Order: sequence, then structure tokens, then C-alpha cells
Amino acid sequence: MTEPSSTDLDATAAAVHPAGTDADGPSGAATARPSLDEEATDRLLAHIEEQEAAALDEQAFARAIAPLLGAIPREDGTVAFGFWAPRLVRLHVAEPDIHLEVLDAIDDLDPTLARSEVRFARTLVPMRRHGALVVGVVRGARIGSRDHVGSFYALTFPQPDGTSRRIFDPMAASLPFGAFAPAEVYDLGAAQAARADLDYWSDLAATAGDDRVGAGIVKQPPATNILQLHVPTATAGGTLASLTRWFQTIAQHRRDGLEPTPHERAFLGYDAVQLLPVEPTTVYETGPSFWVDLPGEGTDEEPASATVLPASAPPTHLDAVPLAGPDDTEIRVELRRPSTTNWGYDVVIAGSAAVNPTLLETGRPDELIDLAGVLHTFPGGPIRLIADVVYGHSDSQGLDVLDAEWFAGPNMYGQNLDYRNPFVRAMLLEMQRRKIDLGFDGVRVDGAQDFKFYDASARELKHDDELLREMSDVVQHIGDCRFRPWMIFEDGRPWPDPDWELASTYRGVIDEQLDDDVFQWGPLTFAHNTPFVYGFWLRSWWRIREILTHGSTWISGCANHDTLRRGTQVSLELNINDRLGDTNLQILDKAYDNPAIKLLSYTAFPGVPMDFINASMRAAWGFIRNTDDRYGVKVLSEEAISLDWQVDDEFYSLATNFRRLKDLGFETLDELRRFLGLLPALVEVTDYDLDTIAALINDVEPPLAGPLPLDADGLKQLSRAWMDDMHDYTNVTRWTSRLSPELTSFNLAVREFRRARPWLRADLGDHDAFEYRSPVAGSTVFAGLRTAPSGDEQVLFVANMQGAPADLVPTELDLPGLTADGWYLDLRTPDIGSDYLGGPITLNDSAGVVFTRRP
Repeated sequence: MTEPSSTDLDATAAAVHPAGTDADGPSGAATARPSLDEEATDRLLAHIEEQEAAALDEQAFARAIAPLLGAIPREDGTVAFGFWAPRLVRLHVAEPDIHLEVLDAIDDLDPTLARSEVRFARTLVPMRRHGALVVGVVRGARIGSRDHVGSFYALTFPQPDGTSRRIFDPMAASLPFGAFAPAEVYDLGAAQAARADLDYWSDLAATAGDDRVGAGIVKQPPATNILQLHVPTATAGGTLASLTRWFQTIAQHRRDGLEPTPHERAFLGYDAVQLLPVEPTTVYETGPSFWVDLPGEGTDEEPASATVLPASAPPTHLDAVPLAGPDDTEIRVELRRPSTTNWGYDVVIAGSAAVNPTLLETGRPDELIDLAGVLHTFPGGPIRLIADVVYGHSDSQGLDVLDAEWFAGPNMYGQNLDYRNPFVRAMLLEMQRRKIDLGFDGVRVDGAQDFKFYDASARELKHDDELLREMSDVVQHIGDCRFRPWMIFEDGRPWPDPDWELASTYRGVIDEQLDDDVFQWGPLTFAHNTPFVYGFWLRSWWRIREILTHGSTWISGCANHDTLRRGTQVSLELNINDRLGDTNLQILDKAYDNPAIKLLSYTAFPGVPMDFINASMRAAWGFIRNTDDRYGVKVLSEEAISLDWQVDDEFYSLATNFRRLKDLGFETLDELRRFLGLLPALVEVTDYDLDTIAALINDVEPPLAGPLPLDADGLKQLSRAWMDDMHDYTNVTRWTSRLSPELTSFNLAVREFRRARPWLRADLGDHDAFEYRSPVAGSTVFAGLRTAPSGDEQVLFVANMQGAPADLVPTELDLPGLTADGWYLDLRTPDIGSDYLGGPITLNDSAGVVFTRRP
């Protein structure tokens, strides 16, 4: 027996049972309470039993069942719920004690409100269990959509004290109040049917062929170049909807034939956009919570929190959160719009198939589908969308929302995941499938070197390359297109070994998968990249040779979320290239938005170049996370050096910048620098004792600025102010006035040059050459010759990557295969005058030229 398909839903399903309570709901409609459809549930259980009997092993069984988990709306208006809840087996909870808690808003519920109090009708629906699986098909649940809020739900079981405990759904499709709250039943099928880019997917489906995983499947090819961005800081609105409107504006201006502004140029010339992770992240360690069950009318009960319990407690104490008693039919809930800030990588795994609600202007996951629609229909050609998937670790807050069976012990980021658990493995792959089905063309896998398991027979940790291959083989389905996405892996194995920078080949996944279209981040793209330190380019020469010979499946470029952040933490005592600018801010800006590096990456290197929008906009960047209580001050001490690199008196004095820190008493940049200059040493010598740190700060003479006298809570308040101010400061729209029309035009021209020559992605061949000028004589001049496979075009790149001015004739350099005649100047960095067309030239630091020739 086969379960009915739940992927293509009738559009009317979204309007079924709009209130879910016997009282008039927000829509004014009266409906019956949710109830179990016993016959449908029996069929679902029978299907599960058949799958178990047919499966070759537990992994195969888990892969077959994972698509049934979560809340799956059906065409008949019912909803199939499925949970993997091994804690119920561990705690010996009997089936009659397990219920689905369905919560339907009695009052109007607006997920965009900063704070509200809402009454919910609470219905407990009995569920059926098969081992660790809990399932049920429910009638009467409200199915959410773009225009309507659906029922909220969680699994519950009773406690000896008469209260219940919630189990939240890690496979949820919609989490308006985050992963630490009941999820929303949501009709993604209707959202998919209304996509604006269905023609794009139909056109792509026409290219389908035989793939290694089956027939009729499209394998998405690599992009030509990538724009990486962080949704909360990429636009003034900081949401997916705001980003969509921005791309719509640029698109309309192109259709109207308008000249793009410097701000618009920074977003143009790419055929792929990669979003930093959009999964739900950590919540405030000490509150406020986004979903709080309030005490009943006329009681003295304390409100029960629906978010985080202490991370120090053993996992068995963190399985769920106390709430109202099982007989309550109405509860009051204090709701807050999720307001955390995060750079995206502090995930809790739960909810990874959904969209982080902090990124949603409307609280509706349709916003991500809308963004994909605008990009895929962009004038001049589609822009593909790449997801950044974080499955290599969980923050320790994940212990508070997932069963203990998800985890394999602590690591430097929080927790290792138990990849050898068949259901953990299958659910991760299913989360990936559901997330990419929202409209992504590619997947970047964060920290692939962290996918490890302990091999007891060998007594060592091993890389789970089999899981990485399974991630590459997930088949997506959007519209009438079945496809495998373009896969990119960040993998620096043997990181974090002390010699990883020398030992890493950056080819571990590529060599294992033997797939021409599997990519990795290349060596100059990985975290430790400091092009503003003298000697960087010649010290990196051995890595550059690797890029030239086998970089065709590497992501190249120097600017991304990791490298720019690492750049802000470089010691000022190093030998810094002050030719890049008069101030530290100017030096950092030009280091990661460097004309010579742009020419190198786009006209000489193979592979796929990537730019980070904060670097291209010359905006600030850093480690962003405002949820820490315990270690927030320590993080501040580590980030303090970035103040010297990214903030000057002019920017600090602007009224819109650093408002919270100014309110705490740091009226000038010098006052803040003096305070933060002491903090790293105090953290170290006190072994991070906040009370002692506060006491020592209070005794400094002459007194420091700030909210003195300080205590531990005051230090935490200060660290939170820093994070919130830096989050605002890194928003790229605050930096538009500093953009150079000449530089943004040049950068766009370089990108268009590469897109017009896709053959440049290939490794250098017999008719290509790349050298540095020797003797160096104080300047690092790189020169490269690339020849098209057809032989009908050559590209000559010459740039002074670093150092003193270099006098030379580009077409007469000692470069194998270089012919002096027939060259046409195509690109010159903005510091070179428009009257230069060829011949002798003095290339200053970061200056370069590109010629083309048709033999």
C-alpha cells in the first residue's frame, strides 16, 4: 500500500478550518476541534510497517520514513503529523499518554507584532506510536498560508506532577516564533504552485538527462561567479522581503534602461547569489522568550517558558519544557517577534528545513520563494540561488530542543551530531531536500571537515564522506523539474590540526566524489587570508600554483564572510601594507575590495570567483551574535581589535552609529578604545571571572568611560550593546556614500568580462602561462596568459599585487608563449588614466591591466 502524495496540494487547502476552535476565530468562522482521523492513521501506520519490513536495514527504513515526518498537509484538508521521538522510548511513555497539542488562535495573531498576548484554543489529539515514531492524521487543523496563520502544534506527554512536556518539531515548515516554540502547520504546496519562476524550472527540466542517481534528472552546472551576502545586513530592511524588493528595483531599472548607481552595480554582474545560512539560530540565553505560556486567570502561577533551559543540565533533563496541565482547553501566550542577530552559523539543527523567522518581514516562509522567483527571472539572464547548509555542528542550545540521540558529544562549536544514527542521518538529508526545494539551485556545505564519526574498531575519528556523497545525491523537485543542485563544500581537512594550513589539499571531497561538478572552497578562499600583510602573495605562491593547475573546481577570491572577519583581527604589529591607504579603515577596505585581486580572480584564475557584498560595498563586518549571556563578554574581548580596523572618528561620531554604546557613556571613539584595549588582558589574567574583571575596571585610574561602577551584569549589558551596534554598523546601506563610481564600474566590467568568457574556468593548459616577475625588486608583479580552447582569443593579465611602483611594458614581459603584437586593452584599474592604451606603464600597488588578442 502506498501513501497518497503530499507534495502537490490543492490551493484551497490553505483556507480549511480557519480558526480551529468552537468559538469564533479571527476569521469569524466556527469550526470543530481538531481530531484524529483513525482510518487514515491506520493506513499510515500500515505503510510504515510495510516500509520497515521491506527495508534492507535501519538506514533504508529511516530514509523511507523521513519524508513523512513533520506536518504534511494533504489534498483532502487533513494533516499527517510524524515525529521521531526516541525519548519516549527511553522514558517508557505509554502510547495513551502521547498527544498532539494543537493550538488555534482565538484572538487575531499577527506574527509581525513586536509583542502581543494571544489566547489559544488547546486541543489534545491522541497519537499512535510505532517504536520511536509517533504519527497521526488529523482533521480540523488550520493550514497556514501566505495570508492565513495556521494551527500551532507540538507533541506532549504528561509528567508525574500533572503538567505536560512539549516536544517541538525539528522538521517544521514554518516557525514564526523560532525553533524553541510550537511550529505552524503550513501549506508549502500552495506556495510552490504560485511560484513566479515556474517557467525557469520548466526550461531547466528540458535539459534533463541520465544522471548517476537516475534518468530524467538535471544536474545543475556551476555558476560563473557568486555574490555572497548576509540577509540581515544586505539591505536596510534586513529581511528576505527587503532583499527581494531591492533586486526587483535593480531589475526594473535595467528594464527601463537606467544607468545603475554605484550601490546597484555592487549587486550586478553575477549569475549566482549565495545567502549566509537562513536556518533558525540560537535564542537569548536568559530571555526574553518568543513564546511564553502565561498563568491562568486569577492564579498566582509563574509563567512557564517555552524556550531554553540551562545548557549545563544533563541532556535527559532538557527533553522538553513544562507547560499548562493536560486538561486546559484554553491558554494565554505572550508572543514576541524573534529579534536575535546572528551571522547565521550558530544553528541548533532543529527547524533547518524552515526559514529563520528573524529574516521574515511577514513571518511567512513564502519570502524565500519570492526571492528565488525574482532572481530566476532577472533581466539579462537568471541569477541562481545558493543555500549555505550547516550540519557539521550544533550550538549547545540544540540540547534544549532535540532528543539526546541526535548528539555524539561536545566540540569547539557546541555539539557533534551522531551521523551514524540512521534517523539523524535521514532527517538531515530530508531537511536539506525540503530547504532546497524552496528554490535553491546550489548548496554550500559549511565545515564539511567536521562531519566525523568515531570508528570503534580503528579507535579513531573518521570523516563521513559517505554522508557528504549522500548530500550530493539528494534529488530536488520544483515545478516539473527534478534536479541535483550544484554542490560546494567548505573542507579544510585536516583542520583543526596544528599543521592544517600546510597539510590541507582542499580536495578531500572532490577526490572522494569524483564528480566534475563538485566544488570546494580553494586555499585563498578559506579563513586565513591576509592580503594586506607584506609578503602575502609570494608566501602564497605555492598555493597559487595549485590554483592554476587544479583550481577549476575551486571557489576563488579573497573576500568572504570568514576572510573579512579574520582580517579585522590581524595584529597591528604585523608588517602592514600602508600603500593601500592612509588609515586602517582604508587599508582593510582596499585589501578585500582590491582592483588587482579582482583582475587576478576573474581574468587569470580558473574556478568560480566569489565576492562578499560587505567587502564590495566597503562596509564593516564581524562576528555577529547578540544571544550570549555566559560568554558574551569573552566574545567582545576577542572582537575588540576590530575596532581599530573598522571604525574611525568620523564614523563613530555619526549619530546613527553606536547609539547604545554612546548611551552607556562612551561618547568618543578614544574612550571606547581605551576601555576595550584593557578587556582582552583582563579576560585572560582573571580566567574570565566577570566579577573580578568588573572590580579591576572600576579601580582603573584615571577612571574609564562607561557605565561605572560596573558589575558582571553591567559587563554583559556592554557586550550586548556592542553586538547590537555592530550589527547595525555592518549594514551595507550605511556605506553607500563612500562608494566610488569609478571602482564599482570597474568591478562590474571585470565580472562581465569573466561571464563573457566561461572558458576561463578551466585549469591552465599547455598554451597558458603564469609567472611573477623576477627579481622582485620591491614589487610583486604577477602576469598570466590564458588561451581559449578554440584558439581564437588570448587574455593577458598583468598586475602589481603589492609593493613599490613597477615600470614595465605588459606585452613584452618574459612570459612563455607571449607574442608582443596584436593586443587590445580591455580592462585597466581605476588609477590608470583613460589615455593609456598600451606600451610602457608604471603600475602602482594594486594596479593592473588586461589585454585581449585574437590570433
